[in-house]
Amino acid sequence: MNVGVLLVTHPGVGSAMLHIASRIIGRTTLPVKCLEVPADASLEPTIDAARSMLEVLNAGDGVLVLTDIYGATPHNLAKQVACNRPGTTVLSGLNLPMLVRVFNYPEDDLDTLSSKAAEGGSRGIMSCPLQPAGD
Repeated sequence: MNVGVLLVTHPGVGSAMLHIASRIIGRTTLPVKCLEVPADASLEPTIDAARSMLEVLNAGDGVLVLTDIYGATPHNLAKQVACNRPGTTVLSGLNLPMLVRVFNYPEDDLDTLSSKAAEGGSRGIMSCPLQPAGD
């Protein structure tokens, strides 16, 4: 398997996540691209860039598209370009545990990788209860 990964995020988020995940895991064997979408981006050229990246990333095994905030411009753009496209899955809520999990399973197919990404993202969220003073 060789699923492509496209990060569609606000400026600075995707590149920072890729940098940090690469420092943690090392170089990934998955093809990865990042499209950072400024708030004032022209829609058509950005959509064209996203479509082009999807074409390059899809070597036949599909593309996992990860966006940072559900309902924000990057997510809406990814949804418009990729949601009804065969061989693509869009997940929102990108966080570092999600991306590290994706990089840890480069041999998985698109459906399995998508499930593991979602699981890694949700399991990476923890709350530490406050301890009473004096304990």
